[in-house]
Amino acid sequence: MQFGPCATVDRNALRHNLAQVRRCAPTSRVMAVVKANAYGHGIVPVAKALISADAFGVARLGEALALREAGLGNPIVLLEGVFSVEELAAAAEHGLELVVHSFEQLDMLDAWQPTRRLHVWFKLDTGMNRLGFRLEHFGEAWARLTRSTAVAARPRLMTHLASADETTTAYTGGQIRRFRELADDIGLERSIANSAGLLAWPEARLEWVRPGLALYGISPFDDRWASDLGLQPAMTLATQLIAIRDVKAGETVGYGGAWRAERDTRVGIAAIGYGDGYPRHAVNGTPVRVRDKLVQLIGRVSMDMIALDLSAMSDAAVGDPVVLWGEGLPAEDVANYASTIPYELVCAVNQRVAMEYK
Repeated sequence: MQFGPCATVDRNALRHNLAQVRRCAPTSRVMAVVKANAYGHGIVPVAKALISADAFGVARLGEALALREAGLGNPIVLLEGVFSVEELAAAAEHGLELVVHSFEQLDMLDAWQPTRRLHVWFKLDTGMNRLGFRLEHFGEAWARLTRSTAVAARPRLMTHLASADETTTAYTGGQIRRFRELADDIGLERSIANSAGLLAWPEARLEWVRPGLALYGISPFDDRWASDLGLQPAMTLATQLIAIRDVKAGETVGYGGAWRAERDTRVGIAAIGYGDGYPRHAVNGTPVRVRDKLVQLIGRVSMDMIALDLSAMSDAAVGDPVVLWGEGLPAEDVANYASTIPYELVCAVNQRVAMEYK
């Protein structure tokens, strides 16, 4: 048994979630988003598990090159595009697809002497106000892109939703409408939907969808768990109990005495902390699973350890398995107690944590 924190990634769960995405958007092609080390799950093993995806989406050139070096020949889309001539040349050499979202990138394409034409995604800003051409600049930018000798025929169009996880907001509907008013008549392939978009907004399921979080078996919504959506958690973060102590009523546990025992309490110490990526701001009462029973976090999270209230587990013993999230304990639930989002939980798991794949 692996001592200390270990993140186990279930490849069958990844494949199940991809199949669930396809059932949700049966006429769409799927760009599996594997940026940020596949949301902490391991970019190369995850991509190999999701080899049937129609394309992979990454943020940066290094992520794309890691996939190519691993032998993956799927289309790979650089979601932020490139930022230098050297990156542009590397993208062409490795057959990468570019998102173009700024006039600076258009200038770079115009000045480049292509060795081969690049497949390009043209990004419109419909209200995210992060990347993309503003709608009033569409005509100028689109004309420049389509006459560029560096760009292959039939670019694709995309936008990004700012609030798709808020299913009652009118903002998302406005973004979708603005995009489709421009893009529907051009006759090219389009993409709007991220995970929340494809699960909650049918009108966003166009020729391509771009799921990220859903592939890892985590819900993008505050009011629904992954299981409600037919998704299976891909990562289980686990460790073991390394000590058990009897704390008397009135005594405190951990740094700063942030938790005080109201009665004599059995306390378990588990080998994980913020030095492994467990959220330091998880509060007293955050659920943790010891064997098959939910218990509560007590005291402040340390760099290497957390303390647990084992009052209801008289038979708990050193070496017992401890699950922080995953199988039997949704990451969404833990994120709520830590005042964060599940994206951050899984992305924060760091190199000190062993990774296993099954």
